[in-house]
This record gives sequence, structure tokens and C-alpha cells, in this order.
Amino acid sequence: MSTVALKDVSEIVRGVTFSKAEGSETETVGRMPVIRAGSIQRTLLVNEGQIWVEESKIKEHQLIRKNDIIMCTSSGSADLVGKCAISTNDHRVSFGAFCAGIRPNPNKVSPSYLYHFLNSPKFRNWTKNSSGANIKNIRASELGDFKLELPPLDEQKRIAAILDKADSVRRKRQQAIDLADDFLRSVFLDMFGVPQTKGWEITTVEKVAERTKGSMRTGPFGSQLLHSEFVEKGIAVLGIDNAVENKFKWGKHRFITEEKYQQLKRYTVKPDDVIITIMGTCGRCAVVPEDIPTSINTKHICCITLDKDKCLPSFLHSYFLYHPVCQKYLATNTKGAIMAGLNMGIVKGIPVPLVPLSLQVKYDSIVRRLNELTEGSSEHKENGNSLFNSLSQKAFAGEL
Repeated sequence: MSTVALKDVSEIVRGVTFSKAEGSETETVGRMPVIRAGSIQRTLLVNEGQIWVEESKIKEHQLIRKNDIIMCTSSGSADLVGKCAISTNDHRVSFGAFCAGIRPNPNKVSPSYLYHFLNSPKFRNWTKNSSGANIKNIRASELGDFKLELPPLDEQKRIAAILDKADSVRRKRQQAIDLADDFLRSVFLDMFGVPQTKGWEITTVEKVAERTKGSMRTGPFGSQLLHSEFVEKGIAVLGIDNAVENKFKWGKHRFITEEKYQQLKRYTVKPDDVIITIMGTCGRCAVVPEDIPTSINTKHICCITLDKDKCLPSFLHSYFLYHPVCQKYLATNTKGAIMAGLNMGIVKGIPVPLVPLSLQVKYDSIVRRLNELTEGSSEHKENGNSLFNSLSQKAFAGEL
């Protein structure tokens, strides 16, 4: 086992820097695609969410190659900093300055071993301490200087093969969930895809929200809620991690005291609210469960309490995720060339059709039945994730 700096076994490639004015949402001659944060999933999605920049802005070594590991190094959320994906092919695609490319030297480190290490709790705990008060970031120099312990190359490959196999099992479980999502997308678009042909009025999200003060709200800003005010238990604080998978999920535990809650209770999240992320990975959304304990939301998400005589939560959630009109609106209005961001005004202005409530109720019934069917798959997925994380911890503790 030897201790090496990451830069000694890989090349650290800086992302492409460009201004908002230099980027385009559409492909044109003389431009090349640059992926954004949303492309960094379990696998690298190089054909989704790109922005197009002049070819002259991109150097040859900044093009993504097979076995490159692309890491998010700057985000409004500390949970997203350090998230990475490995490329399985060479691509005529690059990545933005919010990312770094880690190009393993295969004579010194197994690309698969390094990828699994960078996703391990051991490394992710280090990324939690990245610098920046509001925008969390890891400098390229910090990343290159990171020290890791490496076993001999043959041992790396043995460990990587075990983790690859375990990862393959959990990916198959995820594929089953993805198939259910594809089915729901198809049903939604079949029912609501072309509102113009149905004669439905087009309104905005603001006008289908409940007609009460604060029915649309982001969380407390600046000194209203400091990180130092979080406590071990109390009133829950919801953030990006609760919606990042487009389903409500408990993520990092954040709590405030009852006393602090009394100061911030106008940010209370209600059952069946729709939450949408507006910083970091923008546009991810979820419906708040009916059994939600008393909670507030952070400034990184917008919380919407709907007028259910006009719009049901399941309909708006799917509309955000699936409808091309909404997707185009969000892509066009997302601000920031380096790190995407939305604001309350943009969310309020999202165009949405006034669909007859009877159709929304019918769709809601389909959503509920599908959720019941996939609940077991989600449970198996969580068990698979726990098993994989256990193997990962043992692997990088020298116990596998």
C-alpha cells in the first residue's frame, strides 16, 4: 500500500470557462457541446442538458475521453460537490468550469478503482469540508493534492471487479424503477402533451397556487438561518437532497430548535406541497408526503402550496418533469453559465394548462397505483445501496 497524491496518478483537467453570452441552448455550426451539472449521474449523460459554445473556447485535452471521471467541484449545495461520473467512451463533448476532469493513468491506477474510491464515503467526507460559504467548491489544486492510499495495481483491479459487480446489481434495480418512470412519462404526455388541441386555457404556476400569502416561498436567506444554528434534532429543514431524485426522500439530517422555528414558521412546508430546486441541480422536484413532520425549506428550493380545485400536486410534479413546454421554459430561463440558478419569479411564471380536474384525478389514480407497485423495487434499491456502501467501506479500509 502506497500513499500518493491524486495528481501523481491522474491528470486534473480544468473545465471550459465561458460567459452566459457565449453559450447557446441550440446547436449551431462552429459550436461544441458542454455538459452541465445535471449530466453527472451514475453514468455520464453527454446528450442531455448541454450548452453550446464556440469551438475555439475548447482545447483538445478538455474533450471527454473514455475512463475520464468528471466531478462537480462547485455548487450551491455541499451535497453535490464531489459528485462524479465515469465516461465509458470518447466524446466530442466537454464540461464547464463548475467541473474538473480526472484522467487516470492506467499504468498507475485502475480507472474503475479510482471511480469507486471517489464515490466512497471516505472521499465524500473530505468533499463536505470544501471551501466557500454559499457556493461550495473544490479548487483544482486541492483536488490534485488529495492523498490516497493505493494497493498494487492487480489488487486494485480485483477490488474494482467486486465493486463493479455489486454496482451492476443495484443498477439493474434502478433500471426497473426507470422503466416505471418511462411508463408514467408516456401516460402523462398521452393525456396532457398537446394542450392547444384540447382548448385548455394556459395560465401560470402562480395562478394555480393557493390564494394565500406565502403559498409560494423560498427559504430563509443570509443571516436568517446560519449553518451554526443547525442542531442534532428538532424541526426538520428540507433542501436540494430531499428532491434531487425527483421523489421526496429524506437526505442529510438538518434540524433547528423550536425557538428558531417560531422565527421562521412562515417557511413551513405543508403536506402535498410541490418543491422544486432552484440552485445547483435546478428543476428537480418532489411532492411532499402527507405524513411530513413539521419542517421548513431552505433557500435552495421553492415550495408551492397548490389550489387543489385547479391543480393537483401529482399533475404539477409530472408537468415539471415531463412536459416539453415546461422543460423548454426552464432551460431558457435558467440563469448562470457556470452554475445554473432559478428564482421565484421564474418559477411563478412557468406556463401551465388548466386541465379539467376530472382528468387530473384520473392521472393521480394511475400515479398512486404505480407508486404502490414500485415501492418494493425502491426498497430493494435501498438495500442494494446499503450493501454496496458496506462493500465500498470495507474495500477502502483494506478489508475486502
